[in-house]
Amino acid sequence: MSTLDDLYRRVIMDHYQAPRNMGELKDADATIQLKNPTCGDQITLQMKVEDGKIKDAKFRGQGCSISMSSASMMTEAIKGLKVEEALDLADRFSKMMLGEDVDTSDFEDIEALQGVCKFPARIKCATLAWKAMEKGIKEHHCDHCGEDHHHE
Repeated sequence: MSTLDDLYRRVIMDHYQAPRNMGELKDADATIQLKNPTCGDQITLQMKVEDGKIKDAKFRGQGCSISMSSASMMTEAIKGLKVEEALDLADRFSKMMLGEDVDTSDFEDIEALQGVCKFPARIKCATLAWKAMEKGIKEHHCDHCGEDHHHE
C-alpha cells in the first residue's frame, strides 16, 4: 500500500469516527432523506440557504465509513458556497467517482475518496450525500422561484 493510500484511508476514518456537522439544523430550508437500497446506507441532510449561498449544513444517518465520511466532507466543503458552486463541486465529485480526470485543487479532504472509483459497488456509498445536496438545492430553488419543476 502506498503512503498516499494510507493517508487517504486515515482521512476517511477520521471523518467517519469524528464526523463534522452531524446533528440537526433547527431552521433548515431544505431537508432531504435518501437511502442507498443496495447497501442500506441512509442520510438525512439539512441545509440553510440564504441569498443564494449555503449558510449551514448538517446531516444524520447511518452507513458505512465511505458514506458517512463523504457526508462529513461534503457538508464541510459546501458551507459558505454559492449554490452554483456547490452544484459544480458535486458535478466534479461525480466525475471523479467515474474515474474522470477533474480539477481537485479545491477538494481538500474530499480528494481522499478518489480511490473509491476502483470499487464500483462503493460509488453509490460515496455519492449518497452529494445526491441529497443536489436534490435539496434543486427543490429549494424551485420552492423559491415558484416554478413547477420535476426532479429525479
